[in-house]
Amino acid sequence: MKEVPFSLEKIQKLTKEYPTPFHIYDEKGIVENAGRMKEAFSWIPGFKNYYAVKACPNPSILEILKGEGFGADCSSLPELVLADRAGIRGEDIMFTSNDTPEEEFIKAKELGAVINLDDMTHIEKLERSAGIPELICFRYNPGSARQGNVIIGKPEEAKYGLTYEQIMEAYPLAKEKGVKRFGLHTMVASNELDPAYFIETARMLFEIAVQLKEKFDISLEFVNMGGGVGIPYKPEEKAVDLDSVSKGMKEEYEKLIIPAGLDPLRVVFECGRVITGPYGYLVTRVRQIAKKYKDYVGVDACMTNLMRPALYGAYHHITVLGKEEAAKTAVYDVTGSLCENNDKFAIDRRLPEIDDGDFLVIHDTGAHGYAMGFNYNGKLRSAELLLKKDGSVQLIRRAETMDDYFATLNF
Repeated sequence: MKEVPFSLEKIQKLTKEYPTPFHIYDEKGIVENAGRMKEAFSWIPGFKNYYAVKACPNPSILEILKGEGFGADCSSLPELVLADRAGIRGEDIMFTSNDTPEEEFIKAKELGAVINLDDMTHIEKLERSAGIPELICFRYNPGSARQGNVIIGKPEEAKYGLTYEQIMEAYPLAKEKGVKRFGLHTMVASNELDPAYFIETARMLFEIAVQLKEKFDISLEFVNMGGGVGIPYKPEEKAVDLDSVSKGMKEEYEKLIIPAGLDPLRVVFECGRVITGPYGYLVTRVRQIAKKYKDYVGVDACMTNLMRPALYGAYHHITVLGKEEAAKTAVYDVTGSLCENNDKFAIDRRLPEIDDGDFLVIHDTGAHGYAMGFNYNGKLRSAELLLKKDGSVQLIRRAETMDDYFATLNF
């Protein structure tokens, strides 16, 4: 059973100051979760998770995670600036992009970020724009050697990363150009729940590390496992056992890396979803119950606040505040007010009987929730709130106004 860290009474009081809809994040849950990840991989020298800024691009969240020793995984100029303004700088930033403009390479190098190149042509582009840094990383796409999943697609059909042949060409070329320190990155799945998948990814990267040493006398400083660790959106799903992943990775490390003389090799991640996803909630209020060919619960949020269900057919659990123990005797589509028929948070969802004015909590919106919002139909982006450890609530992003929406227009 999924629970929420606040009561109906707290939300009723809170909405007097902050009208629904809004996203609210649980600081205590995020901090404790970050601690569990660090503990699971504590055997790794210099272990770090570079939090994927795209998951929840808010400086308050980044500052919390900076306090836990996390870095920032950035993929655009605004994300680089956001990390910098949150106090995350230097090699605590991992910059991974694709189809990259030169100004982003310049800013990444200016900040001292680890630059992770996505394409062979980026070597020349980086050299021309910002100059070749001392440390370079390349993103590997294993193609048909690995299976992706429904969110990220098949690796061989993805636009990301270098092929195996390109990897074997890129590292000696970078070495010729004066690069002295090297990393290797991959990301071939998203929201994956199978622990074995990440152990296999580690083995794959370790094998390439050994090959680079044997063929070119290049010793990697780190391998970046990417992100992709999933979360149990459905109550019956099981969270990834990070201790099991860590144990399996350690076995592969001892089998491959130590005999090759590559120890110590840092292993890092760039997880976002698994860190904050379960600790974000979209709170919305029921506007109407409509009975047509089906029964519809119309709420004041819409897919501009959370587009994953419409985009991926993704499941997000729903709690009706104050009716947590009530029998689920009704079946509804839970919908927003957007002029799109796929503007639905749930389809044929069994829930308690719902009344006008009820508060619904949509779970697991702490990653790729607010961040994927948009303004179609003139819908305004919601506020973001932080539920502090002491139970107080802090506004960390105000809701948009019509003035914000019109600000870029020339009337």
